[in-house]
Formats: sequence, structure tokens, C-alpha cells
Amino acid sequence: MPRSIVAAFRRPRLLALVLAGIQVTGCGAGSSHSRAGGVALMAHPIQRPATLLRVSSNGRYFENAAGQVVELSGSHTWSNLQDNGHGRRPLAFDYDAYLNFLQANGHDFFRLYVWEQSRWTLETADEDYWFYPETPYERTGPGRANDGEPKFDLSKLNQTYFDRLRARVAAAGKRGIYVSIMLFDGWSVAKVKGASHANNPWRGHPFNSANNINGINGDPNGDGSGEETHELLIPAVTAIQDAYVRKVIDTVNDLDNVLYEISNESGQGSQRWQYHMIDLIKSYEAGKPKQHPVGMTVIWPDGDNADLLASHADWISPNGDAKNPPLATGAKVIVSDTDHLCGKCGDREWVWKSFTRGENPIFMDAYDGAGYGVGGNGFKFDDPRVVDVRRNLGFVVELSRRFDLRDMLPHADTRFVSTGYALADPSSARYIVYLPPTASGRVSVDLSGSAADLTAAWLDPTDGLVFSGGPVHRGGPHNFTAPFDGDAVLMLEPGGSTGLPK
Repeated sequence: MPRSIVAAFRRPRLLALVLAGIQVTGCGAGSSHSRAGGVALMAHPIQRPATLLRVSSNGRYFENAAGQVVELSGSHTWSNLQDNGHGRRPLAFDYDAYLNFLQANGHDFFRLYVWEQSRWTLETADEDYWFYPETPYERTGPGRANDGEPKFDLSKLNQTYFDRLRARVAAAGKRGIYVSIMLFDGWSVAKVKGASHANNPWRGHPFNSANNINGINGDPNGDGSGEETHELLIPAVTAIQDAYVRKVIDTVNDLDNVLYEISNESGQGSQRWQYHMIDLIKSYEAGKPKQHPVGMTVIWPDGDNADLLASHADWISPNGDAKNPPLATGAKVIVSDTDHLCGKCGDREWVWKSFTRGENPIFMDAYDGAGYGVGGNGFKFDDPRVVDVRRNLGFVVELSRRFDLRDMLPHADTRFVSTGYALADPSSARYIVYLPPTASGRVSVDLSGSAADLTAAWLDPTDGLVFSGGPVHRGGPHNFTAPFDGDAVLMLEPGGSTGLPK
């Protein structure tokens, strides 16, 4: 990563300048007419407050208090709740700069990452890798844990942790950004999570019998790993976890911009435990002023998406094929996350394919390169592919606000749209069609069911410029050709009533 970028993340004013430079040179936001006839989609973005969400009648999206569909889309990274890095008090993550970054890209959602362990602890180079605030539990002793610090008292909750949690969610809400609060993490309890991870986080976990004063042993089979804590196998552990979850709810229930996620990629055997936690949140919040959406993300490895669909969760993040996302049926709100599809990956094709299949795309973003698991020096903040993904996530949010998605359904039938990627509501004469590069700028759309004549416009996802496509008569298949090279987004609305930039 260039030193100027690294420095920017530690100095918010410099970051603003760096981001401004990336935004202007990367997506044309600095000019409304940077190419002849084109108008920037993001020149005058539509702003919305982050009000309480509920599942919309469509089933594929949430809607806000005003009944407007909210397309959740944005970047998330590993350090956005707990600072992490080398040293007992690692370098602080610049959270304000992170929120500036999300706003600059037009994002409206992120996952707030949690790590259950105090430290990555094994005989490796990362022996000195710490998290702060460490865990939700106080370190009172007597005695020393594996990491050399006082043992945890699991009956005492660490208020510093919850104060930071609330402050970060509230700060995002003031900017119109929704936050999914991660409650647990499968990568914090398992000895082996892929060949590239030599560290054993379990040695630094509060439920390790060597680390607490409460007689809790989260590894009853003695294999040096704590997956049992995510499996309803130890009633005393579950009771402590339940108390922690209720404390999280008490801490943020009055905030509108909250969603919950049970755990990030817990292992095989965690299904019943995750179901228990979903039901706990719903039952406990039923007696509270506000009820927030609850999500379940796919088990790792070898997770079965059927487990997600069978849950009581409001939203899910499945595994699958990023190159050809499935059609969202409306059974659950689907948050399509590269974290569970392919890791540190993704491109703008994935963004638009996911969106036009009725999903809510979010991006696992290495961001400043400091998060554990980034993999050395290979990440560059201004990598063109990554910058492209980020800005197109913002384009998706903006376009979702200019169209009424409540009655728009995804279509994969190539007889309806030749590319197989479209959101459409013929009864209101509204269509959003994605043309991947393989379409060579051409698409056929069946407008026989359109309720009115239409106006066409084209979005170039390379720079976010919108170009007029002129009037279109309803009825029968129509062939369209993009006015620029590469992939494209075709937008059709009732003639004379387009909500797109002028």
C-alpha cells in the first residue's frame, strides 16, 4: 500500500483529500458532464435517514418507516469495531475516516465485525496480535490467562466494549448508514479454518478453561478447539452467551439503524445454536420498543443454504457462485456477500448481477490492509478493481432510490431479457437490465406486458454517467444497443416521468 494512503487512514483530513482524488478521477463525480451527453448518476445523490427497517411486501428487500425500499449495499472490513494489530494496544482504527469513505462511495450498509478472542495466540509470528476492546467480559483475575493478562470473569460484562459498540452504531446512523451487529465469530473458536491460518484463536478465548475464573471449559472434548461453544453442548456457556446478547440488545434497541447477525461463518454443528440465538433476539426484542431484522450467514466450510432458508432469520447471506447469482425468490432477504462467496474477490459484474437478481450486494473490503487475514502486502487501497466495485455498489444504492423496487421482480428467463439479468415491473413500465461484457452491448427486452410507452436511458458503470436512449413504444420484443463499449445498464421508465438525472 502506498505510504500516502496508509498515512491518510491515520489522518482524516488527508484521507478526505485522497478519497476526493479517487472519486473524481475514478468515477467522474467531479463533473456532471465529463463526456458528451452524459450526466453523472451521483451528481445529486438522494439522501435518506436510516429509519427502522422491516421486510417489504416484495420479500427481497427491507423497507424504511416511510415504506421506501432500502437496497443494502456497501463495504465492510475486519477492524471496524475492535482495533487489532501488534501490541497490547494496537493502532486505533480511524472510524470517522471509515464513515467518510462509505459516504464518499454512496454506501448505506456495513457489517460491524466482532472477534471473540483477546489475541491470536500460538507459537507463530502473530503471537503478539491483539484486539481492543478485547471481549465483552472484564479481566479481573485472580490468575493469568494464556496471553499473560488477568483471567476473565465471565459474570462481569465489560462496559467499555458496549459503549464503543453503541457509539459506532449511533455515529453510522447519523449518516444514514445501516449496521449489522455481528454477535459471534466462527473464526474465533476454531483451531483450523483453512490451511493458511496457522494461529489458534482458541488459546486467547475467554471460554478456554485456562482463561477464566468461572470454571467454564468450552472445549470438553479436549481437542484444543472451541467449536462446542457454538453448538448448544454446554448449558453454562449458552447461559453466558444469552446474557451477552441481551446486553447488546439493551445497548442499541433504541437505535433505528440496527440489524443483527448471529455469527460469521460458524462451523458444522452450529445450526441449532444459531437458531436458538435468532429466537432469543426475537423473543427478547418483542418486549422492547423496537424490533430489528435478524440475519444468519452461511456455515463454513461446506455450509448448506437450506439451513439458512429453514431458519427464522429475516435476512441471510448464502454461499454460491458470484459469477451467476441465483434468482432471489422473496423467501428471505438475501445479502450477497463476497466474504461467503469467494473471500477477497468480486468485480462490478458481480455487483450488477446480484442486484438484478433481487439481492443486496456487499463487499468484503480489505480497506486499509490492517485487518487480520489480508495476506501481507498484496492489498492496495486504490487497486482499480476494488475502487470499481466500491463505486458500483454506490451506483446500485442510488439507482434503487430512483426506482420504486417494491413491485420490481428479478427475471432470469432469456425470453424476457436476453442477458438473463433484469429487475422489472411491467405494470408500472419500469425495467432495470444489466448487459455483461459478453452481451457486446446488445440486449432484447420483451415489453409486451408494459403498461405504457417508455423512456430509455443508459448507465455506464465505468464512470457512472447516464445517457439518454430516447422514447420506446410498448409492446413486443425490442432490441437495444448501448451507446458505449463494455458492460452497460439499461433503464426504462414511463415516458416523460423518468426520475433519472437530467
